[in-house]
Amino acid sequence: MVVPASKLKSDAHDLDFNNLKSAYSRHTGRKSLLVLILLVLTGGFILVSTSVGAAGLSVGDVWLVVVSRLGFPVVLANELADTVVWEIRLPRILLATITGISLGGAGAVMQGVLRNPLVSPYTMGLSSGAAFGAALAIVLGTGLVGGSYLDVSRWLIVTNAFIFGGLTTLLAFSLARFKGMAPETLVLGGVAIGYLFSAGVSLLKYLSNNEALKELVVWLMGGFWGASWQTVGLLAPVVLLCMAVLIIFAWDLNVLASGEEVATSQGINVGRLRIYTLTLATLAAASTVAFTGIIGFICLVGPHICRMLVGNDNRFLIPCSCLMGAVLLLLADTLARTIIAPTELPVGIITALLGSPFFIYLLIKKKQRWWG
Repeated sequence: MVVPASKLKSDAHDLDFNNLKSAYSRHTGRKSLLVLILLVLTGGFILVSTSVGAAGLSVGDVWLVVVSRLGFPVVLANELADTVVWEIRLPRILLATITGISLGGAGAVMQGVLRNPLVSPYTMGLSSGAAFGAALAIVLGTGLVGGSYLDVSRWLIVTNAFIFGGLTTLLAFSLARFKGMAPETLVLGGVAIGYLFSAGVSLLKYLSNNEALKELVVWLMGGFWGASWQTVGLLAPVVLLCMAVLIIFAWDLNVLASGEEVATSQGINVGRLRIYTLTLATLAAASTVAFTGIIGFICLVGPHICRMLVGNDNRFLIPCSCLMGAVLLLLADTLARTIIAPTELPVGIITALLGSPFFIYLLIKKKQRWWG
């Protein structure tokens, strides 16, 4: 019996399609598993980090406190653990987790939408703008009112940092729209505006008194000293909602990776996509930076590690970067609290000391293109 050539071609096509579909499913399954593993690791690091400190607690003590606070009837083996865990450590650990999620996710999105592996909320000028806002509250608040730093409302510093952090992106958008909304214009505009705000911070440092200068320098180093349940309750919905919406845009970002012409031919409004995604990423990052100060390298190192693990598919890269950012920042915060205990180092120093060499190592050791 002779089989028609058309039949053979059709069977071969079906076989190739089935093999491709099977390979894609396995590939997607591995990426989903990696994200799930990172989620479990994040939860584990939260428990371990909460147990580490001057008052020695076990992970079991931390777990019992959390379970009891959720309303389950359990007997606490250590009565001191309830105060230490719930009132002191856990708000700080959760703030570090939320900050890592926002910085890691925002970095991945900005790198993807602008097609530049060195872009982050900080290279876009957000950190300089937030620093200038905080400096205005600390220095001019003490100088004009005539009181001490303690008289300046913490919320004034937070509000100023948030507004000026977001203002840098708004100014970069305005400049880019004036010049045609090119990615290069957005990046260079953000860098230029960041330098402008940095000059303003330097001027305010020069004009400040000793007490205000000390407090400003500490804020610029970054840390979680002001953590509270109020702060966690305020930031968690904002950051998680922004990241959830950004994941919804993941397919459009994947198409954009093929080029603006391809994205436009698929019906994507590239300019609108950039505005929406960069605005959401800036909102998430500026919200956390306003409370924590400048914490660098998480938004660069986290996405690059995840790009090695799951590739450039934003459906997996964005959640992976969020969780990796949380894990890295939890590790940095634990080191900051314990490395020279009882003295506590600013978290920004730890992330810079560890992040910079590690990022250089990634650049030197890479054996393939992780980008593009």
